Amino acid sequence: MSPVLATVRDRFADGKALLFGGDPTRAAQVFRAAALEEAFDYEARYWLYSALVAGGDWEGGTSAMEEARTLHSVATLQALDVDIGRLQTDKAYCIEIGRLAYAERLMGPASLALGRGLDLDNLDSTLMLHYGLSLQHQGRLREAMEVFKAAADIFANPVVHEFLLHPVFIAQCGPARLAEESRKWGDLYAAPFTPQAVTFANARNTDRALRVGYIGPTFTRNQVKQFLLPVLEAHDPKAIELHLYCADPDGEGPLPATAKLHKIDGLQNGQIAAMIRGHGIDILIDIWGHTAGSRLPVFALRPAPVQVAWINFLQSTGLTSMDYVFHCDGMAVPGTEAFFTEEIWSLGELMSPSRPADNRPDPTPTPALKNGYVTFGSFNNPAKLDETTVAAWSLILRTRPNDKLVLKYGYYDDPVLRRATRARFAAYGARPEQLEFRGRTTGLNYLLEFRDIDLALDPSPAIGGTTTHDALGNGVPVLSNTGENYYARSAPCTVLPLGIPELVADGWDQYVERALKLTADFEALDRLRSRIRPAFDTSSYRDEAGFTRIVENAFRQMFARWAASA
Repeated sequence: MSPVLATVRDRFADGKALLFGGDPTRAAQVFRAAALEEAFDYEARYWLYSALVAGGDWEGGTSAMEEARTLHSVATLQALDVDIGRLQTDKAYCIEIGRLAYAERLMGPASLALGRGLDLDNLDSTLMLHYGLSLQHQGRLREAMEVFKAAADIFANPVVHEFLLHPVFIAQCGPARLAEESRKWGDLYAAPFTPQAVTFANARNTDRALRVGYIGPTFTRNQVKQFLLPVLEAHDPKAIELHLYCADPDGEGPLPATAKLHKIDGLQNGQIAAMIRGHGIDILIDIWGHTAGSRLPVFALRPAPVQVAWINFLQSTGLTSMDYVFHCDGMAVPGTEAFFTEEIWSLGELMSPSRPADNRPDPTPTPALKNGYVTFGSFNNPAKLDETTVAAWSLILRTRPNDKLVLKYGYYDDPVLRRATRARFAAYGARPEQLEFRGRTTGLNYLLEFRDIDLALDPSPAIGGTTTHDALGNGVPVLSNTGENYYARSAPCTVLPLGIPELVADGWDQYVERALKLTADFEALDRLRSRIRPAFDTSSYRDEAGFTRIVENAFRQMFARWAASA
């Protein structure tokens, strides 16, 4: 090691001692000096970010993080034999490298290359969306929103505009901002095509089997399967004539034999609406919301008397032609109705049933018993880890320096994202070695990883969702935060049906206190763990037929309202 590098490393040790010793100002001075000595040293800049943010200098910290990510991304690309010189001058090469990096889930390098590949005189919507997504997948939501907003304004396309809605909501913009943007989408791309008056030939008698149609890209090949398939299978064929509209029925897994399957891939929205109207559908349910592959413009054409949003998108669609959205009782917060064009219809305790994987492994004791320390875990998208979540989780780790946190998601394959995440946690006192990153796994390998977690931590206000259900179904306790809006409140709604209220905290202070209390005694933690899977398996989540009767009753009440209308 050169004398200069040795000096820099010594300074790192001094700077870290100052930072974790509670003197971020002097730590920042040390790291800034190290960064000035080594123009390409991203480590010095990551540490400078942590020290500056710890001292309250967000502007300086943001600048240091930007430099660190850029230098680290360049180094990562160099290690992959990318011609860095060409990245300075050849936009086509930048796009090629950016797409390759994106495919490998290297989002830091991808965003660097894709950003340099943008041609302001000849912008491409697909390239802009990939660039925005590469930022979003790193949790750089404000930057992603700027890209998606520009793309929406430039291309005036409903699919392009939909990409803006997700980061707007999870970037602590809250329900009001999302409601504004979803209404804007509806005004631009739905309202102009919504007929002022519609006449339906549907028989208005309510004692017959109702024709119910669900529409989405797929019913068996995405995350909604474990929530929706139990309902589709449990529908009473005497009460419901079931129609399923998806991209390609031939590519679906097993679906109820009573269901009528309809292919919509390759069809225009008007053709799909005509098909639905021709089938005489009484109630049409969207399962996908403003997500890639959505067919929400079909609902703007009002092909069914009653139209409902459910499952994958709890927020408002922004469509005045969408009559209802399904929520559960615990999501109710005063004033929520103002954020919806739809009427909120509560299904009671649950938003949906939850079916665990057929091949889930047998329960195991809490791993702290053999490890001697607690392993917290979050298998959530990095974009959901906002600053308040990082601060709270860091406080837990700072209080327990021997404990660790496993962060698992496919985007953590990226060394830039891993290092940036460590820097964010270090700003609040969590040491880098306390974080363990894991990439994407599937099937049994994914399920087995829950055995390594003592207590799963749910982020807030962007909550876990599917991963929370997976943890509970595999016997791992999940600590959730109540939150202030309807979306954040869906986190405790997920946990409370197990009848273990100590897993729900009322605010971040209690959340941190509860996390430490629940994990202080390993034997008690193991007893808690032993309760989770039996509680899940005997909860209302597993009463698929009972929940489906609730849904069918809601459908019949909705249809009766329409039938009684003029």
